[in-house]
Amino acid sequence: MNRRGFGLIEMLVYLLGLTVVLTIAYPAFEKAMRGSRDLQRNADDILRAVRAGEIWRKDVRSATGPIRVEHDAMFIPVGNDQVVYLFADSAVWREWNDARSMALRDVKSSSMRSGFATVTFWRWEVELASLRKDPAVRPLFTFEAVP
Repeated sequence: MNRRGFGLIEMLVYLLGLTVVLTIAYPAFEKAMRGSRDLQRNADDILRAVRAGEIWRKDVRSATGPIRVEHDAMFIPVGNDQVVYLFADSAVWREWNDARSMALRDVKSSSMRSGFATVTFWRWEVELASLRKDPAVRPLFTFEAVP
């Protein structure tokens, strides 16, 4: 007996097998895509925080006078002017030369304070807002600088 093609039953078996494989594979693919998107968002948040921290450290290092903190604001004298860091509206704002720019957005908490050991240093602790209600890891960053 010479067979030249697929029978209807064989085609239905192959379609059923393909359906089972795709039904199992699609949720795994969707989970991997969600994980990739979350990982990219976390990487972007880390990069934003590190860039803001480096600018803050540069400002503290270039201070030409005593730095002071009042409530949620930090005043850094630079030459004849001053750089002001202010935490408001879920963001850290940087004011300099009468220009205000957002240094870091989506901030849950921010505190800037001095530390005294043998050297005076400044510490900025910032926690970014998380999209999850109960994140596994809190997005908390600490930057230190010596004027």
